[in-house]
Amino acid sequence: MKVIFLKDVKGQGKKGEVKEVSEGYAHNFLFKNGAAKPATQGNVKTLENQHAAEEKRKEEEKQEAIEAGKKLEEITVQIKAKAGEGGRLFGAITSKQIGEALSKQGIKIDKRKIELDEPIRALGVTQVPVKLHKEVKATLKVQVTEE
Repeated sequence: MKVIFLKDVKGQGKKGEVKEVSEGYAHNFLFKNGAAKPATQGNVKTLENQHAAEEKRKEEEKQEAIEAGKKLEEITVQIKAKAGEGGRLFGAITSKQIGEALSKQGIKIDKRKIELDEPIRALGVTQVPVKLHKEVKATLKVQVTEE
């Protein structure tokens, strides 16, 4: 009997898969626990429509990330910090501070998406990678000036 899994079932299938299982297993376990439904023509068509809508949503998210990346690459974020001799900062500029400076400019980006290997410890312009989507990265310019 063909069924569509509504939940992940260990050893059988993942959510959204269509698989052949024994009729007894389907009726006595899968259907009773709400883990699957019969793979009728209507149910399969509904599943295909859901997959298509999901693909469209993912593509729209990717396009939005690309647009945001273009905007980010055009901007230079300016942060003021106290510095000593030779342009060394007292303290460091972290991804949290970069995120706050971006939000002051009206751009909302989660600090966890700012991929700063180590905090900025010197004056000047630094290129900081920002991961906007799993397939989209942008480079943000951060200029640290003396306070």
